[in-house]
Amino acid sequence: MAFKIGLLGYGTVGTGTAEIILAPEGRNSLLQEIEIAKVGVRSLAQPRSPQLPTGILTTDLVTIVNDPEIEIVVELLGGLEPARSLILQAIANGKHIVTANKAVIARHGEEIFTAANQAGVYVFFEAAVGGGIPVIKPLKQSLGVNRIETVIGIINGTTNYILTQMTEEGADFEEVLAEAQQLGYAEADPTADVDGYDAADKIAILAAIAFNGRIKRDQISCEGIRQINATDISYADDLGFVIKLLAIAKANVDNDSLQVRVHPTLVPKDHPLANVNGVYNAILVEGDPLGQVMLFGPGAGKGATASAVVSDIVNIIGFLQTSNTKGKLDPMLKCSHDHFKQLTPIAEINTRFYARFLCRDVPGVIGHLGTSFGNHDVSLESVVQIGFCDDLAEIVVVTHDVQEGNFRQALEEIKSLASIDSIPSILRVL
Repeated sequence: MAFKIGLLGYGTVGTGTAEIILAPEGRNSLLQEIEIAKVGVRSLAQPRSPQLPTGILTTDLVTIVNDPEIEIVVELLGGLEPARSLILQAIANGKHIVTANKAVIARHGEEIFTAANQAGVYVFFEAAVGGGIPVIKPLKQSLGVNRIETVIGIINGTTNYILTQMTEEGADFEEVLAEAQQLGYAEADPTADVDGYDAADKIAILAAIAFNGRIKRDQISCEGIRQINATDISYADDLGFVIKLLAIAKANVDNDSLQVRVHPTLVPKDHPLANVNGVYNAILVEGDPLGQVMLFGPGAGKGATASAVVSDIVNIIGFLQTSNTKGKLDPMLKCSHDHFKQLTPIAEINTRFYARFLCRDVPGVIGHLGTSFGNHDVSLESVVQIGFCDDLAEIVVVTHDVQEGNFRQALEEIKSLASIDSIPSILRVL
């Protein structure tokens, strides 16, 4: 008996999903048991490939989530609405869900997973993070016996491409962004990517799984890459670093709270994430007793994302075929955590910093910097006068691990010094 599925959306990922299902030869044998029953689209007039049999396409998406013959609804619309409402209606009708929608899972996961657990259905979302990189299932299952300590990822291909090109070409942000948009690596409105919102959605999902607790997305500190320029990339290179947009989730050793944050970061060149370039993604997981493991691959794209979507469909079908109890969820596969994790305010985290100062060329300016940092318990690893920029001395400081609040207070004091013209760049250091 074929398992009937309904697709909500038939764009890039939707057509990629259909291509895999309609060409099962040489793939998992369960693909032959999938029937695409309905596909929801905005317009019937637009030509599409692969073509589907007459009567499968519909503009009435509600009929798909209400169809009693459809067992699995695959949501590929993106955005928050109508995706959220359609997912909840499908769950209420007893349908399992597969989605690639990181925004709806990160922001409405509590509502969706609570409803799914009550209805006895699965919500699978492997494609929501990392494109074709298997990371959700490994975190839930393969790595589930570990005590996870840190999850650090390059999980936005657009920003990684931009930073890679800036590094290799010595170009500034706006120039490379325009190039990325022409190549299709960046959207016409790149806000979600370059301001870090997309990565924040994804790290919220990864943190919830890795640390067994729900994450309030609006509590995640989020900074993008608009302020990064060729000067800082060059100085970072001289100091032995590359700049990457990192999404970080880290357990605090002294309590049950977490650090969850997204920001551009100086990464040592010998770190495993330093050589993840272009549109590729990577997630580094550290736990006890495992140690470190890194998952690497294409973080987006038609084939990669569709691969993860169809894998989720097959996993649901495989379990339904072997389960004897309707409505009882496998505890390894369902969302089992129901409490929110406490997130550490960004001012209370401990990290290293890089800061670049433009200073008037007067005697004792380095000493003044050192005194102000010392007044706020900020220990300096290095202080280097790089050169001159428009008759202003350019000084780069790298700190030891410090509390961010102390560092920010020191900067406020430094801004008031007569010898300081400006502070063009402030970046964290891994």
